[in-house]
Amino acid sequence: MFVFQTSKEPKEFRDRKIKTFWREIEPQEILLDSLAQKKDIRISEKKMEVPLSQKMLKVLFAVFFISIFFLLAKSFQLQILERNQFLAQAQENKFIIASLGAERGVIYDRNLNQLLFNRPAYNLICQKSQLPKEEREKEGVLKQLSQILEEDLESLKIKISETQDAEVLISQNLSHQTLIVLETKIKEWPGFQVRQNSKRDYQAQAFSHLLGYTGKITAPELKEDLNYSIFDWTGKQGLEKSYEKILRKNPGKLRIERDALGKEISKEIVALPESGKSLVLWLDSDLQIRLSEVLERKLKELGVEKGAAVVLEPDSGGVLALVSLPDFNNNLFNTGSDPEALQYLLEDPLSLNPLFNRAISGQYLMGSTIKPLIASAALEEKIISPQTNINCQGEIVIENPWYDPDHPELGQEAWVYHDWTVHGWTDLRKAIAQSCNIYFYTVGGGYGEQEGLGPSRIKDYLQLFGWGERTGIDLPEETSGFIPDPAWKERVKEEKWWDGDTYHLSIGQGDILATPLQIAAAFSAIANGGKLYQPQVVKEILDSEKNPVQEITPKILRENFVDEKNLQIVREGMREAVTYGSSVSLNDLPVKAAAKTGTAQTSQIDYYHHWVTVFAPYENPQIVLTIVIESVKGVQFAALPVAKEVLNWYFSQSR
Repeated sequence: MFVFQTSKEPKEFRDRKIKTFWREIEPQEILLDSLAQKKDIRISEKKMEVPLSQKMLKVLFAVFFISIFFLLAKSFQLQILERNQFLAQAQENKFIIASLGAERGVIYDRNLNQLLFNRPAYNLICQKSQLPKEEREKEGVLKQLSQILEEDLESLKIKISETQDAEVLISQNLSHQTLIVLETKIKEWPGFQVRQNSKRDYQAQAFSHLLGYTGKITAPELKEDLNYSIFDWTGKQGLEKSYEKILRKNPGKLRIERDALGKEISKEIVALPESGKSLVLWLDSDLQIRLSEVLERKLKELGVEKGAAVVLEPDSGGVLALVSLPDFNNNLFNTGSDPEALQYLLEDPLSLNPLFNRAISGQYLMGSTIKPLIASAALEEKIISPQTNINCQGEIVIENPWYDPDHPELGQEAWVYHDWTVHGWTDLRKAIAQSCNIYFYTVGGGYGEQEGLGPSRIKDYLQLFGWGERTGIDLPEETSGFIPDPAWKERVKEEKWWDGDTYHLSIGQGDILATPLQIAAAFSAIANGGKLYQPQVVKEILDSEKNPVQEITPKILRENFVDEKNLQIVREGMREAVTYGSSVSLNDLPVKAAAKTGTAQTSQIDYYHHWVTVFAPYENPQIVLTIVIESVKGVQFAALPVAKEVLNWYFSQSR
């Protein structure tokens, strides 16, 4: 092999050739021959090329192998690691998954009267991958769409661009007029389609707090359950919320195959639609409507706005009626139904809080409504007997042992605790019937030689009756109420617990709070002989064909915590309240009843919460009715007339 060298004077070789018989010898061949001769005689000339060094060869080999490795790695990444991703993208371009319609479960009352319906609704959907690729064409489509929907063009663009999902919900519950216009245009707009859905149609405001309402699914809900889609609506309040997993629908899936031009090739059902299950309630819808109407009328008559009522079946805990006023129109939460009315409801300028369920979440002083529970505890603890007589002279005076006129900081000379009238000698039944404060001051806090229960035992028994904790009703946002005690007062108020605190506790005043539902549940235990049931709204679950799939068994929270004989004495006192006592206006009902009223002072001077709790019939109770009317001016029996009218109607019906 020759190593090329160059001459110092290459011009002398130009245009010089040597001819042979078969070809001409080129000048460079003469040069090479010359160089070869010089090499033989060790003549060194400047080289045209030099051999590559070992170091340079290694570098070249390294670059070569690194390049090969990189290409192989990239090939591995694309063909192996990211194969599924690219296949998925290819499948996504080839296939569209569309939903097959299903219905959300409905809700019935105990007589299978349907309380809400599913009505057809239509949504406008954007499939982003199908939008025109040409920017000008896409701009034209969006501009037309924004005009039809009366929506800002830029807002529409942002809605589409900022959504990560393949499908975007552009507008829901389209109006009939908008739907007609869209149907004439939609075929000309690639990437848009109108898809049928359904919306809830609630039948009466009287059921608003029980049924609740649905709303568009939120991002956290969607993240928590992957079986939902961005187009779903979920329960936000009431039974719609607490039974979401039962009521929810599971739409089917239809896979549509397309060619490269987006033309439909075939369709295949990959998942069948499944409608939600339905609920049958303990609720008597006629009773619910009547109770709501009568209570609302009474509120207007009194010039007040707020009240609540609960009706329970004492032998099961079933909720026959549950009213909270003011109520609201559930249908406002269907998008587009009445935006102004919905905004007014949410802003609540009058501070009436109509979305608040007072029956299960309202916490109130209950006043004398507590007395049958205090009586049960006193009998059970043998503080008194049914025949124990206490002389009521209209007040109790407790002298202040630390009183010093020179040191007013030690308090007044004595504390006086009043009754609403002088009752004279009073036994337990009469004390319940006539709501004698002095009697319950004495058995609750003690006076003279008469021992009292004291705050600890009072709290223990109130808790046994279900106060101070949630009942566990199958509705959301229930509150627990509150029972004060000396430790709480010391910790929170940094004050000593006095006998006067126990006196106030014994007649339902001070810091104690309970919900209407808790009071109804406690009186159900008195009415049925000592079983405290968990209140239950739903009685049964049906499939989409109305076939029973689950019956909800009544749940006893506790029983036998008060002797049945003692409860009978308490019931007799409540019966006497109707025959001659504080609830005598109920004595002409179609059935015998037992009742207890209550009037609780509020923080506003001369304003009271008015209560009544009734169970009937007396011998075999079928219902327990509790009513509260908030903040009524003056002492009057505001709730009793409501109970009387409702019970008169109820027991006049053929049952």
